[in-house]
Amino acid sequence: MIRVVLVDDQQLVRAGFRLVLDYQPDITVVGEAGDGAEALRLLQTTEADVVVMDLRMPVLDGVAATRRICAAGPGPRVLVLTTFDTDEEAFAALRAGASGFLLKSVPPDELLSAIRVVAGGEAVVAPRVTRSLLDRFAGQLGPESLARTAPEDLTERETEVLLLVAQGLSNVEIGARLQVAEATVKTHMGRILAKLQLRDRVQAVVWAYESGLVIPKS
Repeated sequence: MIRVVLVDDQQLVRAGFRLVLDYQPDITVVGEAGDGAEALRLLQTTEADVVVMDLRMPVLDGVAATRRICAAGPGPRVLVLTTFDTDEEAFAALRAGASGFLLKSVPPDELLSAIRVVAGGEAVVAPRVTRSLLDRFAGQLGPESLARTAPEDLTERETEVLLLVAQGLSNVEIGARLQVAEATVKTHMGRILAKLQLRDRVQAVVWAYESGLVIPKS
């Protein structure tokens, strides 16, 4: 059973999500919070696997809450929801340690799929918004960088895979582009994450932009 905590300052939004999630046989909502500070207090006494996190909230916003949750060590993974057009904090949330982001307008089945993927230890980078989001906001969030290793430490093929990941392509799409098996792409991704000391696919995308491997559009 995947245990989910919902964090959103709008009670009706939380109620809608709960209605969808609690209907699933493998997902249960174990708690709700109206802001980041309340979420941190809740997580001190409630075990969860995934925190579905809004960004713009009073008291403590979603970025700050995500940073504290992820910095605390092993614990729930954070899936951020954003309205994109107004939430410039989405990219900052990924840097803070979120395991992915979705638009609030996604169909219920996409939200459910993302929760299951994140709970399974993977990351969710929505392909259709990755390019626009990162092109718009990368390089605008201060000097902090995830880049710890020079790109030349990657092989030519690993660099090629990383560039395609940064463009929002899935493993299946990358495999088709490079004419290799999906399992081979997964192997390359594992080596990339190990060499760059990154946690998951989301951080790999951020790294590609912040290291200068990918140049955001002006």
